[in-house]
Amino acid sequence: MIPISVQSCLSFALLVFLLLPSGRLPQRYRALLLIGVLLVGMVPLPGGLSLAGYLRGLTDELSITAMLWLLAGAALRLGWTRGRSASATWQLWSVFAVLGVVLYPASMGVGMLDTYSWGYSPRSLIVLIGALTLAFLLLGNWLGVFMLTLATLAFTLDIKASENYWDYLIDPFVALFAIAMLLGNAVGAMRRWRRGALTPVPQLDDGLD
Repeated sequence: MIPISVQSCLSFALLVFLLLPSGRLPQRYRALLLIGVLLVGMVPLPGGLSLAGYLRGLTDELSITAMLWLLAGAALRLGWTRGRSASATWQLWSVFAVLGVVLYPASMGVGMLDTYSWGYSPRSLIVLIGALTLAFLLLGNWLGVFMLTLATLAFTLDIKASENYWDYLIDPFVALFAIAMLLGNAVGAMRRWRRGALTPVPQLDDGLD
């Protein structure tokens, strides 16, 4: 069997678990489902690579923030934690959407800046993330605090193979997810507003007839 990292196995298990329609299962069976998916992801296929390994080949290692977001989603699905408020969710989507817009177009040659290079000497970037972490703390968005703090701590401890701070902080899937959720919710809000605007206001009987 070709060895794969613990992060790859956990990423596979969390992704599959969250995609499976397990909402009708009792909570104790959901935990067993997660364990089962984790074990399935580790089983070697005829080529020697496991399903988790194939996923890693397609996506590379996920960022620390992506892992924490997946863990938070799994904890919510398992009933171990309560759901976040709508405002906290919007804050997370907005921050990671902006970070993705700052990083990926520039790193692909759009514009004059190479924002990816900022991650190799990330003092200014860490100061920015520190300010965002403080803002999350003041807003009571604890998931945002943990995501940014642990990503920075993991970079300091050199947990991943990459030496670039961006790879700990964000990945394309986090950025695309955040942007898609913002756009989807904005479209939904606009549709609800249009339906409300087109609905005729009922006329009250003034009792004069």
